Amino acid sequence: AAAKDRKAILAFCWIYVRKYQSQRESEVVSTITAIFSLAIALITSALLPVDIFLVSYMKNQNGTFKDWANANVSRQIEDTVLYGYYAFYSVILFCVFFWIPFVYFYYEEKDEDDTGKCTQVKMALKYTLGFVVICALLLLVGAFVPLNLPDNKNSTQWEKVKFLFEELGSSHGLAALSFSISSLTLLGMLAAIIYTAYGMSALPLNLIKGTRSAAYERLENTEDIEEVEQHIQTIKSKSKDGRPLPARDRRALKQLEERLRTLRKRERHLEFIENSWWTKFCGALRPLKIIWGIFFIFVALLFVISLFLSNLDKALHSAGIDSGFIIFGANLSNPLNMLLPLLQTVFPLDYILITIIIMYFIFTSMAGIRNIGIWFFWIRLYKIRRGRTRPQALLFLCMILLLIVLHTSYMIYSLAPQYVMYGSQNYFIESNMTFNGHRGNSTLSVPKRCDADAPEDQCTVTRTYLFLHKFWFFSAAYYFGNWAFLGVFVVGFIVSCCKGKKSVIERVDEDDSDLSDEEPSVYSV
Repeated sequence: AAAKDRKAILAFCWIYVRKYQSQRESEVVSTITAIFSLAIALITSALLPVDIFLVSYMKNQNGTFKDWANANVSRQIEDTVLYGYYAFYSVILFCVFFWIPFVYFYYEEKDEDDTGKCTQVKMALKYTLGFVVICALLLLVGAFVPLNLPDNKNSTQWEKVKFLFEELGSSHGLAALSFSISSLTLLGMLAAIIYTAYGMSALPLNLIKGTRSAAYERLENTEDIEEVEQHIQTIKSKSKDGRPLPARDRRALKQLEERLRTLRKRERHLEFIENSWWTKFCGALRPLKIIWGIFFIFVALLFVISLFLSNLDKALHSAGIDSGFIIFGANLSNPLNMLLPLLQTVFPLDYILITIIIMYFIFTSMAGIRNIGIWFFWIRLYKIRRGRTRPQALLFLCMILLLIVLHTSYMIYSLAPQYVMYGSQNYFIESNMTFNGHRGNSTLSVPKRCDADAPEDQCTVTRTYLFLHKFWFFSAAYYFGNWAFLGVFVVGFIVSCCKGKKSVIERVDEDDSDLSDEEPSVYSV
């Protein structure tokens, strides 16, 4: 089953990358890197439900450990999950800080004329070295800045250094990796605020509104062509007597001819799409798209309302910023936190819901990146377009998705903290028995859902929680990031409601250097 899942994930990644990849600028190394990075992002996102399932599976519903789940077996399971996090998070660090930057700079150097392979590799390694240095610094800071200080303040410098190495060895590198991953998760939080929050509003509304009619767009385009041709003829008529055109008219004529070229390309695209079978097939699916759009709006509202109530609960009942706004229970109930315990009674509905939420989070992130594009502050770097996305843009897209996946675990924890910490585990508590309304002396052990008050030997904490809360200042930053996420979602929802229908084809601009004169693929509708 696991092998089939991996094949399905790789097949999806291959289809997704090939769907958006530029047909003229496709390159083997960048394509394999994009597919591999996207697959790592999707597989890593599955660690959370697996982690929750394993800690829950060790105990019965009545709060007792299963016969096979002794202390050694439980420790082995915990270590296996922890090593799984080590492996996948290390791969993410390798991709973000070395492989993706190396391939990006290698491809950038390929654009230069008269550049040999060795020169390309050397230049790419030189630029990638900066990312490697940053990664090394993050690992060192996380490893050698212990959370606990030595008790003896009068200790020598050697004793302090020895203490640092003991701290590093005792945590098995957990602090170093956790600090590095948490630093990347901060970047993932910013990416989620920009792309995921907007994608949650844009995706369902685009499905509901649909696209404009190809025939109507073609009619408008024809009118624009006629108008531009009239302007060109008017300017050219000024030079019929042999007089040269003024500089202002020459600049205007050049702009109009460029505009006419773009409109004629658009005319060919619209004509092809209007007569394609794919357009007719998509038209037949309009009712289904509307239903999916309405469903996604309800999912987005469930997510946003739950996140708002959870953040409000932290603001009112947590220990404050010094603790990272950590809260171990739920004083204010939210829809998702109430729904998960109900689904826990029917295996495996709760895990299916968590998986759906994670996948929804990833796919709305993809939708947000497609709609917004890739920017550096106010400068647009790349556009994500079907069949016309440059290899560098695909590498950026995969890196952003890797960062967003890291932030997904904390978003799920924000929605259901107790569930993410303990899953469906129960433990025994002593309760006094009553007879005919009078309290008796006998006691009865009754199961209770695991929480922060549970004994350490009765409830096993997920490895995800340990990675999320190793450093309190990251948790505080995530808390404020959740408020920013909610604000961007509201603004994005208003903007998406005000925007009209999208064009039936991707926008054709004068600056589209990778735009081919060939017929577009029918799948670009």
